[in-house]
Amino acid sequence: MMRLFFLTALTMTAFAANSVLNRLAIDGGYSDPGSFAVVRVLAGAVVLTLLVLARGGHLPLRSRRRVLGAGPLALYMIGFSLAYRTLDAGLGALVLFGVVQMTMFTASAVTGTRATLPQIGGALLAFAGLVWILWPGDTAAVDPVGATLMIAAGIGWAIYSLVGRTEPDALAATAANFCLALPLTCLAPLIAGTALTLTPQGLALACLSGAVTSGLGYALWYRILPHLTPSVAATVQLSVPVIALAGGLILLGETASLRFLTGALVVLGGITLSLRKARSG
Repeated sequence: MMRLFFLTALTMTAFAANSVLNRLAIDGGYSDPGSFAVVRVLAGAVVLTLLVLARGGHLPLRSRRRVLGAGPLALYMIGFSLAYRTLDAGLGALVLFGVVQMTMFTASAVTGTRATLPQIGGALLAFAGLVWILWPGDTAAVDPVGATLMIAAGIGWAIYSLVGRTEPDALAATAANFCLALPLTCLAPLIAGTALTLTPQGLALACLSGAVTSGLGYALWYRILPHLTPSVAATVQLSVPVIALAGGLILLGETASLRFLTGALVVLGGITLSLRKARSG
């Protein structure tokens, strides 16, 4: 069980690193959102394909699973990158993971994999802590286009996660999903309608995000998903914005507020409750 906990924590850290890398590239003016998304998926597809071929495997490109793997992955990539043009990081994360949690809990109930009362309580506690940390101030305005894009990204990621619970080969499935998502993701610059910008720094950040924290991170996510119920998988992802904010404290020299510290403890407490009760149940 400790191994599963470690792998889950490592995966959530990779997800949080994606947010940090995305913010560094776009906010720093090193890349436009569309180009970042395309390079991110391309880098992930190349690295994952090489790993699959190196071990003598093949890409299951014609599997019916790809419809619910590559399509939602592209939806997430496009929505995530473009939404942050108008949403701040905190509000975007709140919308994204709120939608992910609601979608996965709803799917769990529909398919008969019902969450236990302690799991639901843990999820609500963790989400309350996240709201406490990320709730915007009175002057914050929510851009409807940005919010819609992030809602779409959340639905895409939730579907992608649910499908991953039944994948027989996590690495090959993730590689195939990235390869087939690439043509769809190439629509991102057209949808954005902004000038293309990709400096060497932006290229490096996008490649790091795609090859390591997305490609390998998503393959690891597909590997551990069969060991998590949908409700627990939804709850643990609420730690991602907290980890991302902690990364900002360490890497960007941001200051930790009492609000962040107390909210982070609440989030981690809710996740711990959900995991502990899931094991005992």
